[in-house]
Amino acid sequence: MGGYFGNAGEFLVNIVFGFFIAVLMLRVLLQLVRANFFNPVCQFLVKVTNPVLIPLRRIIPNWGRVELSAIVLAWVLKSLETIIVLAIRGTSAPSLNIVAMAAVQLLDLVITIFFVVIFVRVILSWVAPQGDNPVLPLLYQLSAPILNPARRVIPLIGGLDLSPILAIVVLQLARMLIVAPLLDLAQAL
Repeated sequence: MGGYFGNAGEFLVNIVFGFFIAVLMLRVLLQLVRANFFNPVCQFLVKVTNPVLIPLRRIIPNWGRVELSAIVLAWVLKSLETIIVLAIRGTSAPSLNIVAMAAVQLLDLVITIFFVVIFVRVILSWVAPQGDNPVLPLLYQLSAPILNPARRVIPLIGGLDLSPILAIVVLQLARMLIVAPLLDLAQAL
């Protein structure tokens, strides 16, 4: 019976922490691509994260366009999430392992965000290519750093854009060849 409650607790911890960490990382990525922060989605991200980030900026300043306070907060929250999940499972890990695993999991989250953004962009290009949804410009801006280099490798073929396929393959390879070995290394520390 305890296993059921443990699974439910782990699920809830992952949902609560995962949502806020994803919001923080989205904010960082949108700042890096210079998204329009008057967009309603960006306004939501700012309103949700500002109460925590404004005081943190006094301690951790930005580094150029990179909001280090958001990255550090996401890293700390991911570490805390890992500690809580391990406690629910009845295990523990050394602090160095937890901090290293959290950093690698954040990298994996960024890859996942790019994967989802590209996938949703492809689906929306089939369904509603000229829609006026405020999410569309953000999807285009977020996917551009990945799709533009892919388009240089695979140009349009008969009006068909195959660059998302290459981008998704590269993202999956990055997950397999970079994230997985780094996670193994973090766990072995």
